[in-house]
Amino acid sequence: MLSNKKKELKEELFFTLQEIERKVAWLSNFIIHNANYEVVKEDDLKVGGHQASCASVVSILVILYFKILNKHDRVAIKPHASPVFHAIQYLLGNQKLENLKKFRKFGGAQAYPSMTKDYCDVDFSTGSVGLGGSMTLFSALTQDFLIDNDFIKHQNIRKMISIFGDAELDEGNVYEALLEGAKHNIRNCWWIIDYNRQSLDGIIQENLFEKIIKLFELMDWNVVILKYGKKLEELKKHEGGQEILNWIDDCPNELFSALTFQGGSEWRKTLKSKFHKNQNVLKILDGLNNDDLHQLMTNLAGHDLYSLNEAFSENLTNSKPTCFICYTVKGFGLPLAGHKDNHSGIMNKKQFSEYKEKMKIEDGNEWEKHEGLKIPIKEFDSFLANNSFYKQSTKLLDQKIIISKPEKINFKIRTSTQEAFGNILHEIGKSKENYANRIVTTSPDVTVSTNLGSWVNQRNIFRHQIKDDLFTKKNVFSAQKWKYSQNGQHIELGIAENNLFLLLATLGISDKLFGVRLLPVGTIYDTFISRGLDALNYATYIDARFILVGTPSGVTLSHEGGAHQSVITPNIGISQPNLLYFEPSYADELMLLLMWAFEFIQEKDGSSVYFRLSTKNISQPKRILSEELKSDILSGAYWLEQMPNTDIVIICSGVIVEEVLKCKENLINDSISLSILLAISPDKLYRDWENSKKVSSEKSHIEKKLDNITKDVPIITIIDGHSSSLSWIGSVKGHKIFPLGVNKFGQSGDLKEIYEYTNIDFKSIIDSIARILIK
Repeated sequence: MLSNKKKELKEELFFTLQEIERKVAWLSNFIIHNANYEVVKEDDLKVGGHQASCASVVSILVILYFKILNKHDRVAIKPHASPVFHAIQYLLGNQKLENLKKFRKFGGAQAYPSMTKDYCDVDFSTGSVGLGGSMTLFSALTQDFLIDNDFIKHQNIRKMISIFGDAELDEGNVYEALLEGAKHNIRNCWWIIDYNRQSLDGIIQENLFEKIIKLFELMDWNVVILKYGKKLEELKKHEGGQEILNWIDDCPNELFSALTFQGGSEWRKTLKSKFHKNQNVLKILDGLNNDDLHQLMTNLAGHDLYSLNEAFSENLTNSKPTCFICYTVKGFGLPLAGHKDNHSGIMNKKQFSEYKEKMKIEDGNEWEKHEGLKIPIKEFDSFLANNSFYKQSTKLLDQKIIISKPEKINFKIRTSTQEAFGNILHEIGKSKENYANRIVTTSPDVTVSTNLGSWVNQRNIFRHQIKDDLFTKKNVFSAQKWKYSQNGQHIELGIAENNLFLLLATLGISDKLFGVRLLPVGTIYDTFISRGLDALNYATYIDARFILVGTPSGVTLSHEGGAHQSVITPNIGISQPNLLYFEPSYADELMLLLMWAFEFIQEKDGSSVYFRLSTKNISQPKRILSEELKSDILSGAYWLEQMPNTDIVIICSGVIVEEVLKCKENLINDSISLSILLAISPDKLYRDWENSKKVSSEKSHIEKKLDNITKDVPIITIIDGHSSSLSWIGSVKGHKIFPLGVNKFGQSGDLKEIYEYTNIDFKSIIDSIARILIK
């Protein structure tokens, strides 16, 4: 946990921090300037950067990294403050100069902090605004889970901290996360709001933010408002000073920003006009020159090291989640300060030359860590060397968890892949194997309807504060014998798919954040993956490792209508990086793949795994998987039936295999030789085929499977999803493809009716075969 440091900021330390503050401000601005003006570009595209957005958080980040933070506290940096973070890491010896020189260039420091792309340690990737803050909230929940399940000790508690831009609070996922955090009574989470009152397109409205403050309080957060710096606080001691502070309180954000940009003379003109009859205020104004007046009026607490240190230090030992609202000036200390167009504005060469002179930087010494310092170099270096982050990695690791397959499970003669999934987890839940204790499941209010119920019966629901099941107490029968326990291994979520993927993201990087590897499994209605796609993309971007189960897939939920029937998810599975998609047809395939997935998500070159499962019961084959068949399944495809001199090949995925077998049965007397290839993973097949063309002369798995199929043999592809997810197979060997799939929204009806409506029933397959043969 954050150490309990003294609240006071001694003068000597304050001076050192001021020097670091100036150095960080200079470096962050020069990083952007260099990228836009000094580096030779090979195109005419804008490089960009956010000097004004950086300037508003320099003081906040300096006081955190050089005074407040413990080595293992975790921080999500607001996206546009990336250069400030990189400047700090450079001073601390954790970032290379060459990376700063290549800011926003290939292989250099990233535009937005990235866990997977940056050289220095980044706790949380940010960029898709709002998600960084939500990640810290769910990381705090993950930490509670780990503590209560005895994976980490109480004395190792860390703060999960997010630096928010105030405009990020427009993102809806922030409030979904806040509500979930309130339900779970999260602890040790700080959200620090850089309240500069300016966004990309305009000025933040005053009343809106007052409502946001009330919302935080309603969610049972501490709210600490840091408005005035020490200079403004001093006004309270002088007659007329409170009137100036009251004027600032009532000043519209737009006016304050405009006056900040215009400077001391306009401050004076405006205040004298307002207080022309108030001699006490006029006396204060007359005692200051324009520069001093401007510094006074912009002395907001978010730029005041004393105020920041005091507020943060007072809350170090308090585990209650806290929102710090830090009033700042966007572009503080720059000629861009306050201007409404400063979001992506960059100082021009003349402005930057003047800024450089002001910062006392000599030509050629722009990157020197000691340039322009007012304190002895040895003293400066010694201060940095004593920092807990100095030349230190914050990444933690954990050993690989050994996975052992449960005893043989006897699946029903007719079952679905969703039911099989529930049976497998039920058996794992009963076991005493170590890996079973590392599995943590979660679902956005569809636990029962995705067949997680029996697992929860075995392993309970996680809750930091124990809660009784009143139905059990009242002897009301329920199949769900759920207990709420601090040792529970299922985290219950509300209906918010973004929250599901962000929680999976934090659980999936638990080894990096806390040094404890988990095996997360999340379930979701397959069609609603799209609702959380931004958060899923984020989770895979940071290389979080988890198993995602989307079920029921396709049009299986026929009676519930088109809104509950998934069409595009196979293409999401294929196109989403760091997510490997499988759609098994049979329970024994799923058994093999699920146990393999628990190992694969731990591999260095592994990824998360997505299973698209169905509630449609189909007859299970009586077989024992041979080693060759296991290899084919894991490689993405195998021949269910392969006929010599075949007339037609059908390639299918998932439960649609039953329609294909019906089709074959109906054609048994028509002398048509039909072969069936099960594409267990269209994703793995595609990746393997694509990579074989780039880096290997060896044939891909799908090429090998089609080796004996001559080009004149037509191929029908069919899936309970969009037809394009399999139609690419025609390019492998140049076969003519006839794709079938769900290419339109369904409606309510019996499954047979919906299959016919979407043309994926066995009769539609027969019609396709007839058309092919007629041609």
